[in-house]
Amino acid sequence: MARRYLIRKLLHAASTLLFVLAFNFGLFRILPGDPIALLTRSERLTPADIAALRAEYGLDRPLPTQFVDYLGDVLSGELGVSLRSGAPVSTLIGERLLPTMLLVGIGTLIAVALGLLIGIKGGWTRGSRFDRGSLYGSLILYSTPEGWLGMVLLIVFAGILGWFPTGGFDSGMHTGYARVVDVANHLFLPCATLALGYIGEYAIIMRASLLEVITEPYITTARAKGVPEREVRRRHAVPNAILPTFTLVLLSLGYVLGGAVVIESVFSWPGLGQLTYESIRHLDYPVIQAIFLVTSASVIVLNLVADVTYGFLDPRIRHA
Repeated sequence: MARRYLIRKLLHAASTLLFVLAFNFGLFRILPGDPIALLTRSERLTPADIAALRAEYGLDRPLPTQFVDYLGDVLSGELGVSLRSGAPVSTLIGERLLPTMLLVGIGTLIAVALGLLIGIKGGWTRGSRFDRGSLYGSLILYSTPEGWLGMVLLIVFAGILGWFPTGGFDSGMHTGYARVVDVANHLFLPCATLALGYIGEYAIIMRASLLEVITEPYITTARAKGVPEREVRRRHAVPNAILPTFTLVLLSLGYVLGGAVVIESVFSWPGLGQLTYESIRHLDYPVIQAIFLVTSASVIVLNLVADVTYGFLDPRIRHA
């Protein structure tokens, strides 16, 4: 049964990825605007040069032919060349991957740790002052737009107080350990924005899951046997309640791996989100396609990991 469950999930992931490839290709072909025309506004090229550019990038071919070429390039690992800079798309993404991984990784870890702790304490002490306060706070954070929150932090801590830089990855003036400190200084505000934006979500899900678990018969049985409340929570309630949050964490990582576009734009953070914003502004089709493909593939892969892991942690899922 476990093998059938794994094969079913793999086939589902493969079919979803194929659909994403087709959708990704078609979506940016129906957007208004012509990337070559936009590119040539400042270049002042002749009609012959424009036709040569269309032929070079394959934009003069029928759509079915373009899709076949696109599919073959993706399968071979060739993501194309940027219309704006002429650089390989894989190089552009590689340059922006580390800042995004740094921002997303640290921000998500902080949000998960604090969100789980808040959700566990709030759910276990339901109705208490802490529970009510943390629930209201989580709802406020969950509903607050990340861009607005980032601008507030930027105005207060960078503009008024001057504690942190207004944007960028580093100042470019340090090396060694001093550069690490400089990068951490630039990272603080965007990381805090991302963490605050996700803490509420994790806390709400963890609290709801824990409230559902503590009504189960095995919790009542453990208490009837005289197991201390701390042990009931640690050994019985939390391990079972954390499963839905575990899935949410993996899915969230997949979504934000493409770059927190709004946050990176607010803080001029040179990651995939900023690259996405710049590419959309300039209708740089190859870069946009590659970023959306990387983002979609990361969501699909992490969703597969979550399904498989959840299935083995909870046998009821894979036997359903």
